[in-house]
Amino acid sequence: MARIFFNFILFIFFWVSPLAHSRNIPHNAKTTILDVVSSIQKTYQVLNFNQNLKQQQQQKSPFTSSTSTLSLQLHSRASLSSHADYKSLTLSRLDRDSARVKYITTKLNQNFNTDKLSGPIISGTSQGSGEYFSRIGIGEPPSQAYMVLDTGSDISWVQCAPCADCYRQADPIFEPTASASYAPLSCEAAQCRYLDQSQCRNGNCLYQVSYGDGSYTVGDFVTETVTIGVNKVKNVALGCGHNNEGLFVGAAGLIGLGGGPLSFPAQLNSTSFSYCLVDRDSDLVSTLEFDSPFSRDAVTAPLRRNPQLDTYYYVGLVGISVGGELLAIPETSFEVDSAGNGGIIVDSGTAVTRLQSDVYNVVRDAFVKGTKDLLATNEVSLFDTCYDLSSKTSVEVPTVAFHFGEGKVLVLPAKNYLVPVDSVGTFCFAFAPTMSSLSIIGNIQQQGTRVSFDLANSLVGFSPNRC
Repeated sequence: MARIFFNFILFIFFWVSPLAHSRNIPHNAKTTILDVVSSIQKTYQVLNFNQNLKQQQQQKSPFTSSTSTLSLQLHSRASLSSHADYKSLTLSRLDRDSARVKYITTKLNQNFNTDKLSGPIISGTSQGSGEYFSRIGIGEPPSQAYMVLDTGSDISWVQCAPCADCYRQADPIFEPTASASYAPLSCEAAQCRYLDQSQCRNGNCLYQVSYGDGSYTVGDFVTETVTIGVNKVKNVALGCGHNNEGLFVGAAGLIGLGGGPLSFPAQLNSTSFSYCLVDRDSDLVSTLEFDSPFSRDAVTAPLRRNPQLDTYYYVGLVGISVGGELLAIPETSFEVDSAGNGGIIVDSGTAVTRLQSDVYNVVRDAFVKGTKDLLATNEVSLFDTCYDLSSKTSVEVPTVAFHFGEGKVLVLPAKNYLVPVDSVGTFCFAFAPTMSSLSIIGNIQQQGTRVSFDLANSLVGFSPNRC
């Protein structure tokens, strides 16, 4: 398949990223610098995203493309919602993040009972509502709509008329009768059989996706044309939701980038894809690319799969270092066992990296040991390690790095693990514990790094400063 590029403006979901870090932080570096003043300044800018987005829509088309390039703009939840201050935005984000993680871990629980979920059918291949919005065209002629992009989900869907129950979205509800390319899928169609459970109505396939925060979508499973710029992708299987409820904050639906057969990459027959999450709360430009090679400086690791669930992208992490010292954490803490438990996934829709409680305690304690000169303050939501940096212009903190075996190390910039939670100088260590055996590398830790998934060769690559 020819290489497909999605160029997008990315207003990332979470906290600020003020400091332009060096091209390459030495693997054995013990400390790095965080620009506190710049971080705090950026917290004010995100509150203006909603107005900036409206101005952009009025000034230019949301699509930019050529015959060889597919381009779209991507915006954060903050672009479609409003908050009085940065702390309230932070707390709402953390609440959604906790709900997402709870559902991911519940889905992987062997005792999970799908019969407890309401609705005509259950699709177990989608696990989260995601946090990144793009504006694309649905149908023929195309109707513009904001859609969530999510590596932790497979099934794509859009709110459809007539609505038995639809939440408020930024654009008009999609009207199937106005699209010449709308086609219901039969219950015998392969796409319908890929659903964990399916139900028929008058010979047509029905779907349901339920999320951890109580959000859900129910409707007809169909094929449609998806338009990105002047380029059209035909016969994409997606849900036409007539009964939807949840915290999607203005988006019309979701495009799944997970590892299952119904995901967008699978339907494009892509052998690889990559994305780069530019600085949080910024208006910089980056890309989401399909069938693109790794950059030469990529830190590579095995891409592993869970035999119990093919949606998630597991990575072969072997250790974590703090302050240049590899911590005493067993490699088995990051491995998937024969029953499908454990392991660590890379997820664009989860913000805060989650580690098993005993692993988190080791990492947190090592970080606290290296920050004794910083003024500690009260915990904030799921963050138990926070500091009052209101009197600082910059601070020196211990480095944090992921180790992937064969001496391959990804050193994180300070802005990717010490983040502001308000606009007055409170910063927190952006890791959190989980009682689950599953760990998650969240999008805060991925900022400024191109994350590549080589599906054909089962590799994942991390390329710093490649946005």
